[in-house]
Amino acid sequence: MPRRVPRPAPRRASRTRAALAALLGAALTAPLALAAGPAHAGDRYTVTPLKFTVRAGGRSCAVDADLYRPAGVDRTHPAPAVLATNGFGGSKSDGSTDAIGKAFAERGYVSLIYSGLGFGHTGCLISLDDPGIDGRAASRLVDFLGGRRAADDGTRADFVALDAPGDPRVGMIGGSYGGAVQLATAANDHRVDALVPLITWNDLAYSLDPNNAVGAREVPGAFKWQWSNGFYLMGEGQPLTTPSLDPSRINSLTCLHFVTDACDTVHTLNSGSYPADRTARLLGYARSVSPTTYLSRVKAPTLLVQGQADTLFNLNEATAGYRTLKAQGTPTALIWQSWGHSGGITDPAPGELDLAQGNLETSYVGRRILAWFDRYLRKHRHTDTGPAFAYYRDWVGDPHHTYATADRVPAPDRTLYLSGDGRLVDNRAEVTRGSRGYTNWLVPTSHSESSLAGTIGLPDPAPYDTEGTFLAWTGAPLTGDLDVVGAPRVTLRVVSPKAERTQDSGDAADRLVLFAKLYDVAPDGAQTLVHRLVAPVRVPDVTRRFTVTLPGIVHRYPAGHRLRFVIAASDDAYFGNRGIKPVTVVSAPGDTEVLRLPVVGG
Repeated sequence: MPRRVPRPAPRRASRTRAALAALLGAALTAPLALAAGPAHAGDRYTVTPLKFTVRAGGRSCAVDADLYRPAGVDRTHPAPAVLATNGFGGSKSDGSTDAIGKAFAERGYVSLIYSGLGFGHTGCLISLDDPGIDGRAASRLVDFLGGRRAADDGTRADFVALDAPGDPRVGMIGGSYGGAVQLATAANDHRVDALVPLITWNDLAYSLDPNNAVGAREVPGAFKWQWSNGFYLMGEGQPLTTPSLDPSRINSLTCLHFVTDACDTVHTLNSGSYPADRTARLLGYARSVSPTTYLSRVKAPTLLVQGQADTLFNLNEATAGYRTLKAQGTPTALIWQSWGHSGGITDPAPGELDLAQGNLETSYVGRRILAWFDRYLRKHRHTDTGPAFAYYRDWVGDPHHTYATADRVPAPDRTLYLSGDGRLVDNRAEVTRGSRGYTNWLVPTSHSESSLAGTIGLPDPAPYDTEGTFLAWTGAPLTGDLDVVGAPRVTLRVVSPKAERTQDSGDAADRLVLFAKLYDVAPDGAQTLVHRLVAPVRVPDVTRRFTVTLPGIVHRYPAGHRLRFVIAASDDAYFGNRGIKPVTVVSAPGDTEVLRLPVVGG
């Protein structure tokens, strides 16, 4: 990835994305060749490759799968099953997906591991875990586990525990793209008994084009162009990793391997223009393939695990899903682990879950997963599935005590005020009257991350902001440690006559865009942007106050450090303002902006 990438002109965008495609292609590993018959892992289990012909999205295609059968499991000694698939760009043979099959077979579960639609040696188009396509395809595999259908070669699974004829006792587990498909499946098929989605999305519109302004659900946000185009090129570049593609995986010359709606969504986002009709179509499609639309139909007990180091699917995604499930009475729990798409996914911290290693019994998250399946798949009714909420603390040195627990996700409860002189104060009476301003340039002047740098093994420079293009409010040195757990909120009012004149143009791209973030400033002045998380905002109406929900964090601000709140004009990981839009923020003791922090332990 280039380091500081401005919003590209069309020709530059083509060169940039071509280079990104090459880097992604080099980072991916080719799928392993299929075994010719059952493989044996000592006396513990056998692995049998299978094919299933399914109808998905108007096409008929083959699903490529491996069946892991534990030793001693047969028709008279049935066992519950685990169903899993890969993350985006992977297959049944990649390290973490294959490891799921092995790990649960070794623990007595029948495991069916498959390559998702459009990946590995499975046919059909990539359809973004659409419940009506990917979810229904997975349901056909549940039919196999329940004895309702055979694999294409005639193999039948008459050794899976049943709750009723055709109703297997089956759970699902997997990360990212292999996480959302669980919810998509359970929304269609209530035979699924337990879910463990890791590091996945709740609302794809928020994930790819986030607007963190509260109540602005129908206003597009700031396009997360690096992450989005990285995955888009990965999907469109399938011939680089999978030669001789099944014809069912080809769509058209303008949209090679995705369903047409997915390509249209990315093309609209890349255009930088969001008139009302295109915006409605974009948001409508993105949400139709998102759990936020269909969670009301999910009844299976769900253990949500989300990563703190994740700028693709941040903690707010899983928190929103957790609250929806809990409110409707679906048994659910939430864990905020350390690793996510932006860090630790291939090298977890000591004591953290490592799917590739299968360290379930020796990691906190692994033990919670085993307990979840014990309770809901093995039907051990007295198994303790753990607290409603748990979170990883990176400031605790002992890997056996890094998790804290609570009965709910903390809400903002500590109030700070943005003073006119740039101070962050805890007493409204200390607010100084004043106004300050910034302006954006035609190219990005702030950097939070190069989104795919860690994925493809490249360094990423520290976050920075360019003088004159941001405003900062800094608190006094802390007299004690301050632990922030959850999503901070800030209420703002900005003055921008240029944005006020353009915001009703009929194209949402003419509205003001800004980026809110929290830094930890050390005594020596060095500042840290926690997990490089920012809150993009496309302001619904600059003539009114608006509230911004920042991405959730778990962070200790040590004694002697200072909090710094920043609003910046741009960020090079996102598309930003169209045109120059100067911004002024005015503060007075009786009329000031407010930052609220969710603080625990004091």
